[in-house]
Amino acid sequence: MTVKIHIDGGARGNPGPAAAGVVITAPDGKVIYEAGLYIGQATNNVAEYHGLVSALKAALALNASQVDLYSDSELLVKQMLGEYRVKNAGLRPYYQQALALTRKFDRCDFAHVRRDQNNHADSLVNMAIDCQADIGSQMP
Repeated sequence: MTVKIHIDGGARGNPGPAAAGVVITAPDGKVIYEAGLYIGQATNNVAEYHGLVSALKAALALNASQVDLYSDSELLVKQMLGEYRVKNAGLRPYYQQALALTRKFDRCDFAHVRRDQNNHADSLVNMAIDCQADIGSQMP
């Protein structure tokens, strides 16, 4: 099964209260998983990577074999595509975990999208920060 994944991460203050948003849709466009994941104090980039790792784990649990992943974080997308090096030591463990997870799929493609094309994931980030708790679907 091919899934589309939209991820986002954010922190109020940088670092500050942070969360990630994940939206996974089936080929017919139906949302099959969505979550806002509160992660406490973190930077924007850590929140983005937290969303990526969580999304890839959820896609594996849903038995996805192919992934089209969309993020409004140009840094994350370019790092995952190998166009930018991961210079920040704090991001390297997340990057390495995400890279290992991508290898479990037959195909995992990344695309950078504008923020207005990522509204659902962004709204989940804000709801999780507002509630200071995880919201949405349970892990499949």
